[in-house]
Amino acid sequence: MSELLARMGSRARAAARSLAAATAGEKNRALEHMAQALLEQEEAILAANRQDVEAAAAGGMTKSLLDRLTLTPARIAGMAEGVRQVAALADPVGEIVEGGCRPNGLRIQKTRVPLGVVGIIYEARPNVTSDAAALCLKAGNAVILRGGKEALASNAAVAQALRAGLAAAGFEPDAVQLLTDTSRETANAMMRLHGVIDVLIPRGGAGLIRAVVENATVPVIETGVGNCHIYVDRSADIPMAAAIAVNAKASRPSVCNAAETLLVHEDIAPRALPVIAEGMKKAGVQLRGCERTREILKDPAVLPAAEEDWATEYLDYILAVKVVPSLEAAVQHIAAYGTGHSECIVTDSHAAAERFTAMVDAAAVYVNASTRFTDGGEFGMGAEIGISTQKLHARGPMGLRELTTVKYIVYGNGQIR
Repeated sequence: MSELLARMGSRARAAARSLAAATAGEKNRALEHMAQALLEQEEAILAANRQDVEAAAAGGMTKSLLDRLTLTPARIAGMAEGVRQVAALADPVGEIVEGGCRPNGLRIQKTRVPLGVVGIIYEARPNVTSDAAALCLKAGNAVILRGGKEALASNAAVAQALRAGLAAAGFEPDAVQLLTDTSRETANAMMRLHGVIDVLIPRGGAGLIRAVVENATVPVIETGVGNCHIYVDRSADIPMAAAIAVNAKASRPSVCNAAETLLVHEDIAPRALPVIAEGMKKAGVQLRGCERTREILKDPAVLPAAEEDWATEYLDYILAVKVVPSLEAAVQHIAAYGTGHSECIVTDSHAAAERFTAMVDAAAVYVNASTRFTDGGEFGMGAEIGISTQKLHARGPMGLRELTTVKYIVYGNGQIR
């Protein structure tokens, strides 16, 4: 397997060198061909996806995770549109970040350049295959993809379409490669391709991300675990709070920007909790509440919350609920259990909003808006490569600029030192 990965890496590095010199127009043409190939090969992609979905359902995959795995004609059209949206974005490669002339006449330009070869390890979301390939290509990078076994047939069909599009545009297809061996051994080998892969990006659950961070010798950008909170402040507009909380939890619970815990100030809890709970009930969300929450709601369907509930990323129709005595207590709870992804305060107080946004340490902090907006498309970046929860190089939704680094280009006319 190490020999196969080394060969894939060698081909990827060759493709990356060629991509580094491609113009924005050339890359955009390739992306257009890739988008068109997804549409032209829709039947083959859907047939492959049906195999994956049937096998996953037989294996007991949850409803919410099956939703993430399932492709439809509309979702494939959305994937193609996502590729075209990336083509429409400004090309960051070649951008002069800063520069100037030294007293000796040297002209120094700090210039944005591709990372080189990007490795991505991800789970059962076939749309990641096209999103990642499109973003990496536009930023001038080759990419080696390793998806989860649950989506292997889907990913292979999508990758085949993307490579066909690259070839039709006159690009080296090995700019996009899929590792079809989904064993743990191949993942571990990929994590150790130092000198072949320039950066590794894991996209998936806590277990996957922890394994990559702990075992990789390749530089890693940590992404995505989302134990996100909605805090309803004492001065919140209750209908607004209910709408935001229900949307953040139930609009698509299987994604990392979905809310997992609701915190409610004790002064507003007796009035706000029944309204929010009713909305959650209609959306099919099960509540797990603290003792005060259960006293207020008086509903046997609200289960007692255990300590592990505060730390759980459910990715399902389950919400932990806690009544807190103050904004500071909410911030302390988030500091103890949050994952640095997305946090929200619902409040009519500007002072409370300012205090919350200053004290909460997360990639995205919202005032009176759903956490579900933490997304490259919603932030105007086009498709995203992931949500970075670390603080170095990239934080939050990672678009094209986050897939580049910088190079100092120095122009002289004979200077020596």
